[in-house]
Amino acid sequence: MSSITPLSKLEHSSLPLAGGKGANLGALLQAGFPVPPGFCITTDAYRAFVEANHLQREILQTCQDLQADDPAALEAASNTIRGRFAAGQIPVDVANKARQAYVDLNRQSATDNRQSIPVAVRSSATAEDLPDMSFAGQQDTYLNIIGEDALLQAVIDCWSSLWTARAIGYRARNGIPQDDVALAVIVQQMVPSEVSGVLFTANPLTGKRAEIVIDATLGLGEALVSGQVEPDHYVVDGESIIDKTLGAKSLSIRGQSGGGTQTVPEEASTQQALPDAAIMELASLGRRIEQAFGAPQDIEWAWAEGRL
Repeated sequence: MSSITPLSKLEHSSLPLAGGKGANLGALLQAGFPVPPGFCITTDAYRAFVEANHLQREILQTCQDLQADDPAALEAASNTIRGRFAAGQIPVDVANKARQAYVDLNRQSATDNRQSIPVAVRSSATAEDLPDMSFAGQQDTYLNIIGEDALLQAVIDCWSSLWTARAIGYRARNGIPQDDVALAVIVQQMVPSEVSGVLFTANPLTGKRAEIVIDATLGLGEALVSGQVEPDHYVVDGESIIDKTLGAKSLSIRGQSGGGTQTVPEEASTQQALPDAAIMELASLGRRIEQAFGAPQDIEWAWAEGRL
């Protein structure tokens, strides 16, 4: 597999090169589900960056003898390593391939070829959510990135986020060797979400397999997954919405025209984020994904221009 590969060519077996997020997105695409197009900058590119900038020895020396219960030492180690990442240069061949993949994605997706489309740049670690460990939220995602230079900077920032104090400490606590980790980066066309959220195909609170649980908020899903907003909460059983609780939804995160995001105050406590018809369509989609993957799923989703 190349250091850059289309999402549509990834599958579950791609995990060592594409990370957990990349492998799952590829499997969803392979099964015909509506996933925004994009490409994966594989772990080979991460390793090429580390090698070209002579970082591996310093990473290992900096992490040597670190104790998981020493937050000051973890923070100092993280600052040292991330400073070196920030000063590094992406190898020319990797940078050129990433630029070309972005140009190709623009060609496929842009309505106006003179403009660069916004993308989401998402970390995808090779060790994610193992049966007895959860790595959720440890690495960074950058939303509404516009332009080739901004893309490459966001890629370095994603790679660097493998070395936050939290991530270093978690690996130390769980006996995961610091020299055994790598990070892929997923680049996807940005969805200008009017509503977004998460869906569980089994009720995580009661364990009932027949109940689908949906949390929904206005704007981009970052507000929900980062815990900044109280979402709507819907429960679907069969063909019926059996519970509906409207959350405060007091803010939303939305893309800005020049790139990046902004936080916007909302007065939406009495407004249902997702219409009933879309709730039922989303529940049906969740059931199909569960059947395709053969196990209960938690799924990030977005709704824009009447489409999931």
